[in-house]
Amino acid sequence: MRRQTGSDFIFQVFALLFSIILVHAIYVSLIRPTANALLEEQIERQAAGESYVVQRSFYVVLRDYEQEACFILMLWAMAIMGMKARDGVQERRMLERDLLPIDYGTSVLPEDTRALSRSLESLPENQRSLLLPRALNAALQRFGSTRHIGDAANVVKEICDSESDRLDSELAMVRYIAWAIPSIGFIGTVRGIGEALGQAHRAVEGDIAGVTVSLGVAFNSTFVALVLSIIIMFFTHQLQLLQERLVLDTQGYCDDKLLKQLKAD
Repeated sequence: MRRQTGSDFIFQVFALLFSIILVHAIYVSLIRPTANALLEEQIERQAAGESYVVQRSFYVVLRDYEQEACFILMLWAMAIMGMKARDGVQERRMLERDLLPIDYGTSVLPEDTRALSRSLESLPENQRSLLLPRALNAALQRFGSTRHIGDAANVVKEICDSESDRLDSELAMVRYIAWAIPSIGFIGTVRGIGEALGQAHRAVEGDIAGVTVSLGVAFNSTFVALVLSIIIMFFTHQLQLLQERLVLDTQGYCDDKLLKQLKAD
């Protein structure tokens, strides 16, 4: 089996904590103080009756709690995908090595499988658990026990299909985050519109500052959430492409380096 997922869970927990601390620190020290100062300046100029063009500030767009939550989730998802991409790169490096001491054109008989398996078992433990050594070792053991090439090919396909399903299932959290971010943005929209409606009587009296700020919360939260969701989905598809190519290339490696040279009695 592949390495235990306990370390992956610990990594995800610490990545979430780090994301919360980092993003909240940036919001508390920079984004919210700057945005509040800009909003207070706008309100003062409106109260003074000055005519001016309101500039759309980056800090004001990001200031609310919904946007902060979206950035925390995005950073968490990127950390998870970074870990998965690192594992994929490590797996792909194995495809660049000659793991089996077989000369080109040499036939591999069932009696030779034990010696070839020893070369795979001599690998470090962290490398033996990777997809390619597992597929090769399983094919050799199956061919040595059944003496049928078709059985060896089938076990390679089964292991690669199982690995593909596992990789896909481990992206479930990233897909959930990609779904949750727009939902949080819509929550901000509902909250902002609700606050604006609650201040409608003040707008009728001529004070539109509060309504303007509340509507800004509504639209800014949705805008930020949708942009971040697009970014996450792009990197998710890139990671899936990397993983799918890894599985396909592993099957091709096993076919070229081993299965084509097997010879039954």
